Amino acid sequence: MDPAVRIAWQLRDGERAAPGTVICRLAGHARSLVSAERSALNFLQLLSATATATASYVAAVAGTGTRVLDTRKTVPGLRLAQKYAVRCGGGHNHRIGLYDAILVKENHIIAAGGIAPAVAAARRLHPDLLLEVEVENLDELRQALAAGADRIMLDNFDVPLMREAVQLAAGRVPLEVSGNVDLGTIGEYARTGVDYISVGALTKHVRAVDLSLRLRLG
Repeated sequence: MDPAVRIAWQLRDGERAAPGTVICRLAGHARSLVSAERSALNFLQLLSATATATASYVAAVAGTGTRVLDTRKTVPGLRLAQKYAVRCGGGHNHRIGLYDAILVKENHIIAAGGIAPAVAAARRLHPDLLLEVEVENLDELRQALAAGADRIMLDNFDVPLMREAVQLAAGRVPLEVSGNVDLGTIGEYARTGVDYISVGALTKHVRAVDLSLRLRLG
């Protein structure tokens, strides 16, 4: 955008806006404003939608103590912006990339020959990073606990199995639920006592918020 354009935000990041609310006021040449209109609106609509969706999920788990996490399933090139929007909506960030935490998944476990060797190899490479292990059943949960995972992801567990997992872990490590999470299920999942629920839909299935730009000459 033209650096001469002045912008005055009318709302703070994360503040709710009712339909018809003026979000910001711009002052500059009409040509500059119209040229940048579509790109600016696309960006703002996506991030507003991300924050709005996050706020809905956070409200659905209110009172449970469970935190809502995002994932790395973000729009290419906009990961940091969407991660910020999640925080504006009251959610929390999972890892940003492959550099700030380790998530040992099914293919890593297969390649390493099991959960224990996969965890051991990851610890040798990056002993300073948080290490999370994804498990698909209670037997794998036991293995991940024994291997010393810092956090354990319960992948596609149903509600009764989540409750068993919470009892089995007994608070030794935080548990995270992933898979089949939507606004209709997240509350029930949270009430099982898990610590985190990660929701890919926060950043990949959002519907753009309806925003528009209107010129006023003067």
